[in-house]
Amino acid sequence: MPVTIVLGGQWGDEGKGKIIDSFAANADFVIRANGSANAGHTVVTDRGTFKFHLIPSGILHPSCICVIGAGVALDPETLLGEIDQLHARGVSTANLRISSRCHLIMPYHPVQDRLEETARGADAIGTTQRGNGPCYADKVARRGIRLVDIVDPEQLTRRLAPILAEKNALLQALYNHPPFDFVEMSERLAALGERLAPYMDDTEMIVQDALDQSANVFVEGAQAAMLDIDYGTYPYVTSSSPTAAGVCQGAGIAPTQVDRVISVYKAYVSRVGSGAFPTELTDSVGAYLREHGAEYGTTTGRPRRTGWFDAVQARYTARLNGATDIALSKFDILDGIDPVRICVGYRLDGKILSAPPPRIADYDRVEPIYEDLSGWNTGTSAATSFDELPLAARRFVRRIEELLGIPVTWIGVGPHRDQLLDGRAAD
Repeated sequence: MPVTIVLGGQWGDEGKGKIIDSFAANADFVIRANGSANAGHTVVTDRGTFKFHLIPSGILHPSCICVIGAGVALDPETLLGEIDQLHARGVSTANLRISSRCHLIMPYHPVQDRLEETARGADAIGTTQRGNGPCYADKVARRGIRLVDIVDPEQLTRRLAPILAEKNALLQALYNHPPFDFVEMSERLAALGERLAPYMDDTEMIVQDALDQSANVFVEGAQAAMLDIDYGTYPYVTSSSPTAAGVCQGAGIAPTQVDRVISVYKAYVSRVGSGAFPTELTDSVGAYLREHGAEYGTTTGRPRRTGWFDAVQARYTARLNGATDIALSKFDILDGIDPVRICVGYRLDGKILSAPPPRIADYDRVEPIYEDLSGWNTGTSAATSFDELPLAARRFVRRIEELLGIPVTWIGVGPHRDQLLDGRAAD
């Protein structure tokens, strides 16, 4: 039962889509297991650039079945827009399946998200305001609407009426927001349900049946481990669990069915929105990384904060997720920078920390401990093997392996799907 999980080991935007797309050519299934349309995975191919928000990155391979698992907060209008865009570019979605158990981002969720974020003022989290958090909150509070609810008009009416009455009362009392119209919303949702019904299925059983037949399954995590609701930089986190354990839950896969966990890291670090960032660079090097790395959000277009590779953070997430392999992306962006730095520890109140602190306030007082390595002036984007990388670049990779205790199996040296090197030296 060969299941491989691909997840982010930093704060997201590590290039997971490219890794999944590369593997999908030989995959039977690719499953998106968590998050919502607030995520963005970019794949660059000979057919152009594709930006996915909800559809798994394996959709460009016709032989691969793509599943949106029950752990995803599904924005039906965004998904249908993404499907329409793919059709317009000649990409079939006949191999797309959506779990009937997906909770839906309802029309009131983005409104609630925006109002709550505005009310936080200086303490704003920096959400994408797409309704992700309120949707997950309603899911846990057992007031969510699932995909299976909107394909049946009678069930939709029964579920929506009391929930919308409560939501209208809440938004009006707290924010003086005008009420949503029940008839208008139910008709709108029913129309969406009619279009999505052909894709809906009990995907959990489809995947389990496939695993019984030794299918090759990849699980695509959204966001990243440092944004995990339990283990990330709380409260500046996402509302789901983008860890290996969390994506198993969202995909309908047991932990014992997982063979490999690939943790994806940039050769530096980026973060969008607010929250802790010990190795953040606000100087010309940080600006260089942002511009040359095109560090602008796939979903929102917001500029990302950038900084040096943080081995403290990376080792922490690798251990939490039982990572077996490292994929190091955007390696070519470090070309020409000398020296290149790696954070190897945190100093807090005179003590050396080997893992991120649990209290967010401590991040403001953490002093990163850096190790400087020689940079390289030779470009890496044309390299086709590890041995073709400059010596200093190879030493940088090997140092990351030493610090994390896990092999760097893949190295991304450019945006194209073909610019992915085997991280192992030739025999």
